[in-house]
Amino acid sequence: MTTETPYTEDDLRAEAAAQHAVLTEDPDFMGVGEQMDDDIVTSTETDGGGRTWSELLPYEADGGEAYNSAQRKVHDLIRGAADVSEWAVNLGADGLEPDGHTLQLGIDPGDGDQPRVRLHFAFAPDMTDADRDRFVMRLGRAITDHL
Repeated sequence: MTTETPYTEDDLRAEAAAQHAVLTEDPDFMGVGEQMDDDIVTSTETDGGGRTWSELLPYEADGGEAYNSAQRKVHDLIRGAADVSEWAVNLGADGLEPDGHTLQLGIDPGDGDQPRVRLHFAFAPDMTDADRDRFVMRLGRAITDHL
C-alpha cells in the first residue's frame, strides 16, 4: 500500500539540511562552554580516558581566561565552518558514514600549503577499512595520473 504525501523525500531532506545549517549558523556561546566542560580533549586521550577541558584549563587558575579563550576559539570555528548540512543529511539518509580519509589537490607552497581542492569520503558501513584505504589510494592515483 502506498501513501501519497504532498511532499517528496527531497523536500524532507532540504528542510532537514536547512534546519541543520541554522543550528551552526549562530551557536549559543554559553552552550559551547557547557558542552566543552566534560568533553575529553582529544590530544589527551589514552586507553584509560583523558582530561576534560575543565581539567586541562582549570577556571580557578587564571580567573577563566584560558578556558574562555578556548571557548571563544571553538565558537568561532563553529561559526566559520562550511555549511555541509545538505551533504550531511544526504549521507545519513543514504546510510553512508563519513570517514577520515581525504584527498588534497593543488597544494600551493607559497600559499601556506593550503589545498585548492579537498575531497572527503563517506562509505557504506559494511565496507572494510582495507577496502576504504584501497579505494582512496586508487582514486588518488587515477586523479594524479590524469592531471
